[in-house]
Amino acid sequence: MALLSAARDATWRCCRRLLARPFSQAARRGARPGGEELSRLLLDDLALTPRSAGGLELLFGLSPCLLALRAARRRVARLLLQAGRSGLQGERAELLRVAETRDIPVLRPRRRKLDVLCGYQVHQGVCMEVSPLRPQPWAESGESLPGDDPQQLWLVLEGLQDPRNLGAVLRSAHFLGVDKVITSRRNSCPLTPVVSKASAGAMEVMDVFSADDLAGFLQAKARQGWLVAGTVGCSGPEISPSSEVPITSCLDFLWDRPTLLVLGNEGSGLSREVQASCQLLLTILPGRQLPPGLESLNVSVAAGILLHSICSQRKGFPTEQKREQQLLQDPQKPALSERPRVTQHPGLRSGSAKQKQNGD
Repeated sequence: MALLSAARDATWRCCRRLLARPFSQAARRGARPGGEELSRLLLDDLALTPRSAGGLELLFGLSPCLLALRAARRRVARLLLQAGRSGLQGERAELLRVAETRDIPVLRPRRRKLDVLCGYQVHQGVCMEVSPLRPQPWAESGESLPGDDPQQLWLVLEGLQDPRNLGAVLRSAHFLGVDKVITSRRNSCPLTPVVSKASAGAMEVMDVFSADDLAGFLQAKARQGWLVAGTVGCSGPEISPSSEVPITSCLDFLWDRPTLLVLGNEGSGLSREVQASCQLLLTILPGRQLPPGLESLNVSVAAGILLHSICSQRKGFPTEQKREQQLLQDPQKPALSERPRVTQHPGLRSGSAKQKQNGD
């Protein structure tokens, strides 16, 4: 019995030596037992997480990170620049300079590490650990009176839920000169890193507000003299039978006073309560008869078309400047902004109670 016990002990000691040998050899070479890839990483690099205990999130993409640094609205914990690039130039070099000026720690992880950290999003070799960015409650924003500027344009978003749609809408709004963006607090996508990337960083520099009672907000602005213009498609869910809100093509809309343009949810459009708070409904007419399933546009595409049709009427807009120059050169020649009369779509009648709501 003693002989059997001694044999077991000897076998166990031998197995322990065999198992420990590869790790002991790696330790003598100065290598870490996780392989070559692991040996390239710093110990503090291994501690990175997409969402840390301090409430931070991982912003990714060159433009979002650079604009976030410039705007200085977020707390930045660390900047991550992909290792292995042959020198940092242009905007990446600016990122590094700003980070060093503000004493922000800079890490240089490998691309594979960045891929994992940001969930295999397109990060362009740049990520930052930052505090979240949230819409400002409307009560804190201060009021704007219509008389201050007759061509004010605010964009109101009810229940947009796709982060890429929201990002694309914010990018168009910023590009075309929208003054403010108001979102509904309920059932709306938060301002996530995916939204920032889809907006090409526009989210980092825009004023985005949220309202608890969107219908009440619209009614209050209407009493102040603002025009509340909702949006509707040529087909989709039926408008409430009691609705008497007139419908017009965005091509026929005249922007002559401060306006709130209201866009609805990707699937159901504007709610009945919000739609009833609108004084006018704008629509985009199709250029052909459409088969079932293609009757409406993506909400971000529709936003770009609607915003351009309105903002092109703004004084100083490039199209308006060209039109004025052409009129000065040849008053008899038709202006660039003039267009042939558009025949009203047979499915639309201004003021009809049976129009259909935008399905995007």
